Amino acid sequence: MYKVVIIDDEPKIVEGLSEGIEWSRWNCEVVGSEYDGLRGLMLIRELKPDILISDISMPGMDGLAMIAAFKSEFPDMQISILTGYREFDYARKAIELGVTRYLLKPSKFKEIEEAITVMTDKLSDAFNERITEGSKEDKEEDAPESISDESLSEANSFIVNNAINYMKEHYNEKLKLSDVADKVYVSQWHLSKLLNGHTGKNFSEVLNGIRIEKATQLLKDPSLRISDIAEEVGFLDLAHFSRVFKKICGMSANEYRNKMQIEG
Repeated sequence: MYKVVIIDDEPKIVEGLSEGIEWSRWNCEVVGSEYDGLRGLMLIRELKPDILISDISMPGMDGLAMIAAFKSEFPDMQISILTGYREFDYARKAIELGVTRYLLKPSKFKEIEEAITVMTDKLSDAFNERITEGSKEDKEEDAPESISDESLSEANSFIVNNAINYMKEHYNEKLKLSDVADKVYVSQWHLSKLLNGHTGKNFSEVLNGIRIEKATQLLKDPSLRISDIAEEVGFLDLAHFSRVFKKICGMSANEYRNKMQIEG
């Protein structure tokens, strides 16, 4: 049986989809539902469904970021969006991120059933492909090197860009990996893996790079003390700032400032 999760902030829609569709026709079973996107993400991590039907315009969540998170963490999961959001560019981006069907409310049951057919066919095709290519365990071991699906790559890039943009906006705060992971709706472990894969650096290295880049800009102002600059860009102590600055720039902050004054 294919496991199905339904997420929508309208209880009538959740109940209608759960009870109004004869899921057994597609060898499916609704194993869970939620009325909140963030709680829905926790439910998906717990149940690991094969199919997700979800709204993306729920309060307190970024729909595209949530789609990217779903597709990145669960690349085999089939996703259909059921929403009242009619912006074409938004729908196009959702499909690029890996959504199978983008359905507008109110949708007829015929449209929803067609989406279920497409999703279950894709799941069946993927299963048959795994059988042909070898055991599922062998394929999972090779996954980081062998994944070539464009929507998965798009979702991963979307998450990394959002994470880095958030870090650039909040670099002077006491940021932790968990803080940024929460903002892009993925686990700490998954974000760490994506950052390393896309940048070749871990979370601290990416964050320190952003902080030092900002520090080099502030060092152009001779009225600012280096200790104040270190604090301004998010370092708790001057010694740590000095070590990181020299590692990244190849010289001390004071040497960098003198160099800029000479060149300027």
